[in-house]
Amino acid sequence: MKGLELAREYYETYGKPMLEEQFPELLPYLAVGLVGSGSECLGFDDDISEDHDFEPGFCIFLPGEDIVDRKSAFQLERAYAKLPKEFKGYTRAAMSPVGGSRHGVIRTEDFYKEKAGITGGTIGKMDWFRIPAYALREATDGEVFFDEYGEFTRIREMLFEMPEDVRLKKLAGHLLLMAQAGQYNYPRIIGRGEKAAAQLAVYEFVKSAIEVIFLLNYEYAPYYKWSFKAMRSLLVLPELEETLYTLMTTDNEGDNPEGKYQLIEQIAGKVIAFLMDQGMTKATCGDLEKHAYSVNDSIADGEIRNLNILYAV
Repeated sequence: MKGLELAREYYETYGKPMLEEQFPELLPYLAVGLVGSGSECLGFDDDISEDHDFEPGFCIFLPGEDIVDRKSAFQLERAYAKLPKEFKGYTRAAMSPVGGSRHGVIRTEDFYKEKAGITGGTIGKMDWFRIPAYALREATDGEVFFDEYGEFTRIREMLFEMPEDVRLKKLAGHLLLMAQAGQYNYPRIIGRGEKAAAQLAVYEFVKSAIEVIFLLNYEYAPYYKWSFKAMRSLLVLPELEETLYTLMTTDNEGDNPEGKYQLIEQIAGKVIAFLMDQGMTKATCGDLEKHAYSVNDSIADGEIRNLNILYAV
């Protein structure tokens, strides 16, 4: 059973009645769902996922103490702790403080401060550069089951909308890193016979290529161990997942380096073709570096445009 499905059914069966019967006066101010860390929030959970932190549970998000005070929060925690420990063949682990870090009663402000480092429910344009993509993904993944008050969803929706100039700056930086690691450094390192260093160059190329592909899809790249799985369901350039996989899993022996460099150029060519098709670059060559600077030049905000091209990466 998928974790999100398990969480929703557990909430509908036990959580919702508990909140409606015991906390009707608080219910209009609460948000409920399963959001944050864990493969279940991405919908990627499987049998292996069940070996840790997998249980029937959900999150109850609270506004500030001026609306839901500490006493009420404590009462909610106690009520959540008393919910049935067994559900659909799964067992809730004993946690202290009640709810733990993934489930239970959590202040909305605390959740977004932990995940994205933002306070006050707002984020400035420069703040976007210090939040890694995986953190933004965790702050906006999963599912919200209930949010009549709307505070949690408002912040969540705000984080979905990365400013375009920020996206372009991140894109430009990762395009430049792809160029440096893949098109430039990889063949030079191979020429020196440094096979281990060559694979590090491949890694840097692949890592930035993944970021580029997610940015082109207007999505946040998840935590690294889920990046390849998540790429397969993207709308833009999902076919590159297989090529990137080959680069990462092929050694640098014999004739492999020549084939790997051809794959690097193939990936670069597909990315460049998409950039040109979307009018995101004015360059007309196969050099990713020139396209990186062209993308950077298209940034409207002068302050962001004039930052070092690698500022966002």
